[in-house]
Amino acid sequence: MSEQDNINYNRIAEAIDYIKQHFKEQPSLDEVAEQVHLSPFHFQRLFTEWAGTSPKKFLQYTSVEHAKSLLSEKQATLFETAFETGLSGTSRLHDLFITIEGMTPAEYKNGGKNLAINYSFAESPFGNLIVASTSKGICYMAFYDHEPLALEALRNKFPNATFNRKLDLIQQHALFIFQNDWNKLPEIKLHLKGTDFQLKIWETLLKIPMGQLATYGTIAKKIGNPSASRAVGAAIGSNPVAFLIPCHRIIQSTGTIGGYMWGNTRKTAIIGWESAKTLPSG
Repeated sequence: MSEQDNINYNRIAEAIDYIKQHFKEQPSLDEVAEQVHLSPFHFQRLFTEWAGTSPKKFLQYTSVEHAKSLLSEKQATLFETAFETGLSGTSRLHDLFITIEGMTPAEYKNGGKNLAINYSFAESPFGNLIVASTSKGICYMAFYDHEPLALEALRNKFPNATFNRKLDLIQQHALFIFQNDWNKLPEIKLHLKGTDFQLKIWETLLKIPMGQLATYGTIAKKIGNPSASRAVGAAIGSNPVAFLIPCHRIIQSTGTIGGYMWGNTRKTAIIGWESAKTLPSG
């Protein structure tokens, strides 16, 4: 790292620390830039380059994480949460949650209340799966080694939902993909909740053809934010639907496989399996 890179790194680290300590004051771009002795324009560009997101987004992420802890752990009211997060009112809290979490504060606090979820366990070429669906589509799919832990992870994802162990038609259509029944692909529906950024990343992953690979940097460029590789990585790491949203098709720019929440060995096997399926016969 050059001397200038070291200076820039320290400035951004100082800015991040300042935002974390003063987020309740909702500091402006100018105020944070002044703390690290940069012009607002230069600071905006430098922060985005090093942190993978804008100062405003980072402030929003920090604020919403604090608000989430108040709503879930302390069971604070929406008004109390808005006040304790430094927001001017519940309407700003609402807008913040819609932007970052893809749901309202009340929906987050309810943890999936009134949501009916069917789930089942299945086998795949790459190990056991738990798959869950609402009336709208697949909301969760994950590889697992221990069934009780798999169910616990699902319940933690939707703590107040009603669960019914049932293999429904939505799940069956999704599982057909492992039987090479590609005709069922148009019938696979997804019911996802996430931030606008996460949904954009997941949608981009769906466009990677089977048997092909992409890098984090490639995805960042496709969404028009080439410096956001780290933020892209975080969104990919939060993918709630294994295999159907093909985060396994993302590798590092060096060509190495990279991480996978369900194990690198499984990721390698999936990539090899897909490559074999798309090779010309003979």
